[in-house]
Amino acid sequence: MSVRIDHSTTSGTFSLDGETFDVENNVWVLGNDAECIVFDAPHNVDAIRDLIGGRRLVAIVCTHSHDDHIRSAPALAQSTGAPILLHPADLPVWHLTHPDLEPDGELVDGQLLAVGGVDVQVRHTPGHSPGGCCFYVKGLGVVFTGDTLFAGGPGATGRSFSSYPVLTESIRTRLLDLPPETVVHTGHGDSTTVGAAASHFDEWLAAARTS
Repeated sequence: MSVRIDHSTTSGTFSLDGETFDVENNVWVLGNDAECIVFDAPHNVDAIRDLIGGRRLVAIVCTHSHDDHIRSAPALAQSTGAPILLHPADLPVWHLTHPDLEPDGELVDGQLLAVGGVDVQVRHTPGHSPGGCCFYVKGLGVVFTGDTLFAGGPGATGRSFSSYPVLTESIRTRLLDLPPETVVHTGHGDSTTVGAAASHFDEWLAAARTS
């Protein structure tokens, strides 16, 4: 059974620091016909379950803990029996949304998650949040970046728990070292490539210094 990537979007809100915004989140499911993992569980459990279908859900893997990425994670875990995996540095952010619940397991930098015959490498990429992670699938030439890296540049900073210098260092050392043809599947918006990000990286740094 060949591995594949399924994709959908769900709409809802993102709230932090007393502000709320309408957002549309990507939902990415990686696996074969028998099993899969989900990267993030945003607003609509039914939409995520439609992507999963009748497959066994191995894990709900969190790129980070902003509420628009984890709001439906407990409900999805309860309905499927799949564990929620999160980098422990993001627990303070997680508890803003789910104060009385804990994730089921930890993500560790360099860890390999196996699904559908491929390995998924965890890459800790703090900056957008302390425990932000990206997930590199060498066998498919893709990386799932959540809100660490978008088609237009680094993820947002300037809010609680975030740091632009830390984020850009994460991108430089943990993403731009991947092959330039690696496809970047993001938490919001269009996909891009590592090569495209690398070609604009110095511009992003310069813009940050002058802003």
